[in-house]
Amino acid sequence: MKNYQATGSTSDAPNSQQKSLIQALLVLGTGVLALLTSGSIYIAGAFSAFILIFITLARKRSESKESRAIADACPEMIDHIISGIQSGLSLNDCLIGLASRGPEVMRLYFQRFQVEMAATGNFEKSLQQVKEELGHASTDVVVESLLIAKSLGGSELLKILRLLGNFIREDLTLRREIAVKQGWIKNSAHLSAGAPWILLLLLSSQPATAQAFSTSTGIGILITGLFMTAIAYIWMNHLSKLPEPSRIFGGQ
Repeated sequence: MKNYQATGSTSDAPNSQQKSLIQALLVLGTGVLALLTSGSIYIAGAFSAFILIFITLARKRSESKESRAIADACPEMIDHIISGIQSGLSLNDCLIGLASRGPEVMRLYFQRFQVEMAATGNFEKSLQQVKEELGHASTDVVVESLLIAKSLGGSELLKILRLLGNFIREDLTLRREIAVKQGWIKNSAHLSAGAPWILLLLLSSQPATAQAFSTSTGIGILITGLFMTAIAYIWMNHLSKLPEPSRIFGGQ
């Protein structure tokens, strides 16, 4: 198991470094462009800070993408398990098969399950570990159903899995519809928050504008504008965030 974790961490490190480098170049490039347009280091610094605020908030949103991807892949995982059981495979073999044939976002977790099963042979412990690593309410319910079926026998397991799959699909469909409608309003709000900065960049080509924002009053206006823009973006993201279902069978 340690070998798997080490491999995963080393492969993810270059991607993270590349993203950080690209983001740093974007911030620097924006500052250089604003400096060439306005000739004011203060306006250029304000634009760099504006892009940095946007990138920071976008990075926080991207951290929840894996959780959403796991939720979206949950019905496919259930379909794989149902197909395996119907074809005569044992529950162990069905779950191990997810390591190579399951949804891509879940393969690494079930590869660890496969390694843990080979090392200890403890089905419950290995599956509980997968549940905690996935960390989503939908996968919690599926895993608990599998554990009950394994320990007590599950003549109704296929029926339960089909019901779970249908319920999760309906929930995901409803969430996508809400997210699309919220996205229209959210994008308009983001554009409204960024419009004053676009206008400032256009006006800063005039020497008088650059001189005005080089004074102490102008610098104060830039700092106040950055602060209000950051608050606006944080508030918009907070209002548009859909509440996640609570984990009944797992940690918070």
